Amino acid sequence: MAGELRADCIADSAGGLTFDLTAPQDADTTWSAALVLRLRGDEGAADEVRLPLGPNGSGRLRAVLPSTVALAEGRWHAYADLGDGREPRRLLPGVNDLRSLVGRRPLAGIGRLGVRIPYATRFGNLALRSWLRGPHAEAGDILVAPEGLTVSGRLYGAAPAAGARAEARARRTPAADGAPGGAGPATVTVPLTVEGRDFTFTLPYEELAARWAGGDEPWDLWLRPAEGARPVRIARLLDDLPDKKRAVSYPALPVPAAAGEFTVGPYYTYDNDLAIRVAGPARPAAG
Repeated sequence: MAGELRADCIADSAGGLTFDLTAPQDADTTWSAALVLRLRGDEGAADEVRLPLGPNGSGRLRAVLPSTVALAEGRWHAYADLGDGREPRRLLPGVNDLRSLVGRRPLAGIGRLGVRIPYATRFGNLALRSWLRGPHAEAGDILVAPEGLTVSGRLYGAAPAAGARAEARARRTPAADGAPGGAGPATVTVPLTVEGRDFTFTLPYEELAARWAGGDEPWDLWLRPAEGARPVRIARLLDDLPDKKRAVSYPALPVPAAAGEFTVGPYYTYDNDLAIRVAGPARPAAG
């Protein structure tokens, strides 16, 4: 289509992104040209980032998003403002080179971890999925077994200390706690096995089934680095997949319990956070 603006994206191992786009033949870019990022769902200028867009040879324009520029967590739409007085134009995705994001291992002591992954929206436009977390618990290997879920990972921005543990929290309203049939509290905790900043834990499925409150119940997974420390969400961010819920799946296994047979299995949320879904047995219809 005439007038299309496509941006090729190259990621570096520090988390920065370089955007290269071919300028239209009639473009007369000025010093004020910029690649514009706007946070989806926000109409305020405070959530707009402008990156200088300048010539890079062979009729191409380049903008750089350094790893040192913080982007709020969310989805950012990408535009090109050519400095010609027109409204910024939506960018389309070109060729992405995201090899540096696969297996990325930031410095363990990093205070705040920034992750940005370019992707195509359902309408075919260029956008960035951004995370900004500190500390951060990165999920690694996931082992699904009948007795429970074993998660290995690495903690960034904090060091595990005495009292470190994993927590599974039921995503339910307080009114649902303890129901039905005297189900227990909506948090299950298990200790961590720690080596440096690497951690492993196993969460027994039967513990979750015993606290089931009805329906298909999601449980979010957290890591508390030390006794009294603020818990951090366990997520998988350090790769090139912006939406793991659609791309990564794990088996759900049958788990026998006093209330019947449950089906329990892990999954990633739309934010790439790790969670577990507990599907309870069907209740008989009221007579």
